[in-house]
Amino acid sequence: MNTTTRHGSATVTLPSDCEILITRRFDAPASLVFKAYTTPELVRRWWGFDTSEWLVCDIDLREGGGWRYVTKETGGYDVGFHGEYRTIEAPHRLVLTEVFEGLPVADPDAAAAVDTVVFEEHDGVTTMTITVLHLTQEHRDGHIASGMEGGMQISMDRLDTLAAELAGELDRTA
Repeated sequence: MNTTTRHGSATVTLPSDCEILITRRFDAPASLVFKAYTTPELVRRWWGFDTSEWLVCDIDLREGGGWRYVTKETGGYDVGFHGEYRTIEAPHRLVLTEVFEGLPVADPDAAAAVDTVVFEEHDGVTTMTITVLHLTQEHRDGHIASGMEGGMQISMDRLDTLAAELAGELDRTA
């Protein structure tokens, strides 16, 4: 196992007018990265900022099931996201909708993005790709302009640390 971290190594590209592609590698098996991505008590350990106070972390991991995350951020404001799982192929693929509850539109659900998350493992290293498909280029550009990349890097770094901890626990029990 790699003893260094991959902190700050997530890449963000724009493969089409409506897509965002995020790519990040983790030194852990796909099953552990998937588990950390879909288990509420583990999501609370990596998603958001160190200063985020969790208010809601609900995951109903089944096709048609929903998820919702709400945190209170520095400054006292709440940040919420929610969506629905469309496809679950554990531990390799998830397709889900994603809605930022703070969108300045009448019906944020009408602006839902569709995220396809793929966990591909090779020699104990998992490459996670997240393709975020927006309905319009305006929505995609708004997502990018929101500062999402900085927050995403922090969350991916925290997920990297957690995945390494889980892999270390697995090694100790093997």
